[in-house]
Amino acid sequence: MTDNTQASVVMSIGELARSAGLAVRTIRFYCDEGILESRRSAGGHRIFDAEAATERVLLIRRLRALGLGLGAITEVLHGERSLEEAITAESARLDVEFRSLGWRRAALRAVEAAAPGQRASRLALLAAAHDGVAAHDCLVQFWRRVLDPLPRGDVEMWLCGNVPDPPADPGVDEVVAYAELAALVADRAMDSVVRQQFWRYRPDLIRDRHGLYIEMGDVMCDVVSRISEGARPREGSELDGFVNAHADARGERDSRRFRAQLLAGATDDDQRIHRYWALTDQVLGDRVTVGRAHNWVYKALADSADAH
Repeated sequence: MTDNTQASVVMSIGELARSAGLAVRTIRFYCDEGILESRRSAGGHRIFDAEAATERVLLIRRLRALGLGLGAITEVLHGERSLEEAITAESARLDVEFRSLGWRRAALRAVEAAAPGQRASRLALLAAAHDGVAAHDCLVQFWRRVLDPLPRGDVEMWLCGNVPDPPADPGVDEVVAYAELAALVADRAMDSVVRQQFWRYRPDLIRDRHGLYIEMGDVMCDVVSRISEGARPREGSELDGFVNAHADARGERDSRRFRAQLLAGATDDDQRIHRYWALTDQVLGDRVTVGRAHNWVYKALADSADAH
């Protein structure tokens, strides 16, 4: 029924449903959820302000068509969130969903592409990784353990530069490589192996880990430049800087004896470390990783010890 008054034009629930192209039960549901206002007629029936209700139902339909949930729509209609904020949040949610779907698609294709005898192991590898976000979290937690007790800000900067993000739209090779990275760091034995490579001989003697970390960062930047130029591992300012940084951190001085100590118990030749950085190179592409820089310095140090 339609009742024209000086205040407003009202509609019944049936008229609103027909006008909006919705079922009556949907209009009733919106009312019950508190996102559509109504009042009762003298006879106890729901009636609506025609203009306001039509506009609100139209907005709800449009937002639903874009995939927004009723929770987000309610926040918009109640003024708790702007329309722009709701759309931005939904867009971000879809980005995450698409990345997850991209990972799943690549994982399925990776299992399909595996040789029959390798499918079970590949399936286990990819299932353990779960998805790109979970695999990335494994890598982040691993490096936080390795770099402890450095300040959080330094750790976060290191992670940004050296831990690859999961590929946004991975292919078969990328998803397998990333899953294998996660599998490597899931083995807690990898913690001690990499900590030994990172902190070297007798880390308990290091008096200022943060200072050593900063100095090592400068050295590795120089080494990356040498690698980019195609220079082979060699004695020189880069190696001297590396040795002096470790010596100063322990209250020592550079000497043949100290250089031999830096090589004692070295884990640089551990195949797990080589595999980790090879996979990281594969995911990152042409960028020179800190893993390659550490390996360059290690070879220069080992060669210098052999030469003397």
